[in-house]
Amino acid sequence: NGSQAEALIKSTIDTFGQIDILVNNAGTTRDKLIMKMKDEDWDVVLSSNLSSVYNCSKAVVRPMMKKRSGRIINITSVVGLTGQAGQTNYAASKAGIIGFTKSLAKEVGSRNITVNAIAPGFIPTALTDVLPEQQIQAIIETTPVGRLGTVEEVAAAVLFLASDEAAFITGQVLSVDGGLVMQ
Repeated sequence: NGSQAEALIKSTIDTFGQIDILVNNAGTTRDKLIMKMKDEDWDVVLSSNLSSVYNCSKAVVRPMMKKRSGRIINITSVVGLTGQAGQTNYAASKAGIIGFTKSLAKEVGSRNITVNAIAPGFIPTALTDVLPEQQIQAIIETTPVGRLGTVEEVAAAVLFLASDEAAFITGQVLSVDGGLVMQ
């Protein structure tokens, strides 16, 4: 929630003197067809995946604006770009992050703060560990590079967007998906 995010940012600034980079990386699913989805399934996913981005970003914007620099990097998903049956809540939360990223980039860009998103494809994590092997093989077959991505590849994209080399990049969504979603 907002007060927890404020306390986290304050603690970080108290410890390190300033905050230069915020990476919003939260993700949970409660997959169900919408006819079977409960309000709680919707609320938990939107709160964890989208409201957390709002709360942490809101808490960090003022200190970043004061020092006239910062990087905010939001982790979304290719599902936020494509949608997925049984994931209306997850897709809505991840698509919401994309709209949030673009809007916030316009609000804070004049203060030398960049806001970008990374949309990973299928990366082996706790969220994908529950998928049946047959589904994973189908994903691999439809991914142009013919494999799943790695956590390290997503981390490399985060490092790039946090770097000085990315100072002129803002409001963008970088897909790290092996070509799964080509636009």
